[in-house]
Amino acid sequence: MKTISFTILAFFIFTSISTHSQPKGKLFIIGGGKRPPSLVNELILTSGIDKTDYIVILPMSSEEPDTAFFYAKKQFKENELNKVVNFNFITDSFPATWIDSVKKAKLVYISGGDQNKFMKIVLNTEIHDAIKEAYNNGATIAGTSAGAAVMSKKMITGNEYKYPEYTGDFRTIEAKNIEIAEGLGLLENCIIDQHFVRRMRMNRLITTSLENPGFTCIGIDESTAIIVSGDSAKVVGESQVVVLKNKKRGHFNEKELLGGENMNLSVFLPGEKFLLEIE
Repeated sequence: MKTISFTILAFFIFTSISTHSQPKGKLFIIGGGKRPPSLVNELILTSGIDKTDYIVILPMSSEEPDTAFFYAKKQFKENELNKVVNFNFITDSFPATWIDSVKKAKLVYISGGDQNKFMKIVLNTEIHDAIKEAYNNGATIAGTSAGAAVMSKKMITGNEYKYPEYTGDFRTIEAKNIEIAEGLGLLENCIIDQHFVRRMRMNRLITTSLENPGFTCIGIDESTAIIVSGDSAKVVGESQVVVLKNKKRGHFNEKELLGGENMNLSVFLPGEKFLLEIE
């Protein structure tokens, strides 16, 4: 009898811990570019937001945060959602009322721009904690372009160590080149790339995958998004999502050219789903 009771108790404890650790919210990760009305409608539907709820926009990635806020707010207002607030946090200036509002928002939207600029302000601060709390409690956290890159724990910065002058071209697959920094960590075991098909960033994602085994590397094209719910993602929008899964670290030769074997490559279309974990 005691053995049975202990087993049942252990089951409920395990179930409680597992349930508690799973965020109640969703992620809506946009690959940048134009946001067609259908994609915005999908975001609104995903978040479950209505006219009584409010939306928080975090424009800190942008060089022109007021402009980023204006255009994001415009698309929400076109859908009769008028409670949209602009919280342009700056370093060491975190009003308590803003932090509390982020925690309680139904939808938090992170603009495009420079992901490094955003994380320099947010990393390991009250804002970081507030975003995570909102997500854990059921909010939808959305982001586009730079706002997509910051979602993962390991974040592609956009910089190359060996080619510091930015050209937008990633012409090689070589070791010790792609810079990775710390992001928000809303996705623990995935790494996000954006503008993916449009800007031909496959070499960058292959390099990232080979150097970060065990992480699912996801390239999201423009005007396209993934909706993350639990351990799976659904593709929505107008283009494709490329997913690389790799279990084994790549090897390199004397020229530091990277090689690898048995990488899993998938290309998903709108409406299709995939698992985030590597099996």
